[in-house]
Amino acid sequence: MPPSLGYCVDIVSQFGMETVILHTALMLKKRIVVYHPKIEAVQEFTRTLPALVWHRQDWTILHSYVHLDADELEALQMCPGYVAGFVDSEVSNRSDLYDVFVNLADGEITIAPLAKEAMTMGKLHKEIGQLIVQSAEDPEKSDSQVIQDISLKTKEIFTNLAPFSEVSDDGEKRVLNYEALKQRRFPPATENFLYHLAAAEQMLKI
Repeated sequence: MPPSLGYCVDIVSQFGMETVILHTALMLKKRIVVYHPKIEAVQEFTRTLPALVWHRQDWTILHSYVHLDADELEALQMCPGYVAGFVDSEVSNRSDLYDVFVNLADGEITIAPLAKEAMTMGKLHKEIGQLIVQSAEDPEKSDSQVIQDISLKTKEIFTNLAPFSEVSDDGEKRVLNYEALKQRRFPPATENFLYHLAAAEQMLKI
């Protein structure tokens, strides 16, 4: 299901700089759970989130309406990373289901304790957050132009990662040279993010 682009600016106006938490979670292929009692609100919000990582063109992460049903949850938990929408408030107590929990009704985003290390925010995230907010606040920019701005910034991040990757021993794919990354002496939060991004992109040496 293609994402909705018409809600991106609304997300940024609701969450401001915290939108970068959603962007980071999506970049790192984390599990995002969204709660709101109204199904329309849940679906509109969840369908927009994959657009924040436009470069992936991956709508399979989207599960815009999930019930707290054993079979549905089992199928969901088979997915490595996802955006899942719920209308049952009980989902807030199911920390086994999410790395990031969005309470859309209260306008709150919570990072689960186990995800905090990978989701540590630093200077790079502040830059991304500021770019997202500035772009969304520009009255002359449409939602699709805001998505394009975020996408360009995302590509820039992958460009940062490129010098620290090398062809794997079997020549199949590019893998992260962690020593080279460490020698670059990025701020700790940036190095941490790039390492986890490499992991999400399956660039770590096995």
